[in-house]
Amino acid sequence: MYKKIILSLLINSFIFSQSIFFSEYAEGSSNNKYLEIYNNTNQTIDLSQYAFPNSNNGATVDGEYDYWNTFDDGASVDPGDVYVICHGSADDIIQADCDQNHTYLSNGNDGFCLVFGNEGDFTTLDCIGDWSSTDPGNGWDVAGVSNGTKDHTLVRKMEVVYGNQGNWNSSAGTTSEDSEWVVLEQND
Repeated sequence: MYKKIILSLLINSFIFSQSIFFSEYAEGSSNNKYLEIYNNTNQTIDLSQYAFPNSNNGATVDGEYDYWNTFDDGASVDPGDVYVICHGSADDIIQADCDQNHTYLSNGNDGFCLVFGNEGDFTTLDCIGDWSSTDPGNGWDVAGVSNGTKDHTLVRKMEVVYGNQGNWNSSAGTTSEDSEWVVLEQND
């Protein structure tokens, strides 16, 4: 029993010491959509044990993802660098920094999480939106901006050094002061 608890603590400590988290999110016009993941460590992170599952317009089952999305084979992110997942038809400016194409990115109301583990056993590191079965409508409010995840670019504030561990509301905040995000205009 104690060995299992200690092992669990060590694994969680290891995971969170490997601080990768969402640093940007864009729900731009047409297919100009992307997720950006930042590696806040001093080592290259192999993404083979990570995924970015999502819910779609409110999860089918409350608190569970609808789709399990994995990183491309051989994917990694260097220390202090970013890994960008973008729509395959995004603008050339976005494509220039894109590391992986993913057709089904959010229209503002799909909750994406960055997780460590596999489909049946994972730890949530960070989320944009949530996996509630309640449809968020057009999007989630962020930093006091109504539907901030719809038709906006979100940039994580510089002082943020790890993800929200699945607590989207705490990182979204209710004002520009208590939010972990800066909300920019669409296509910014």
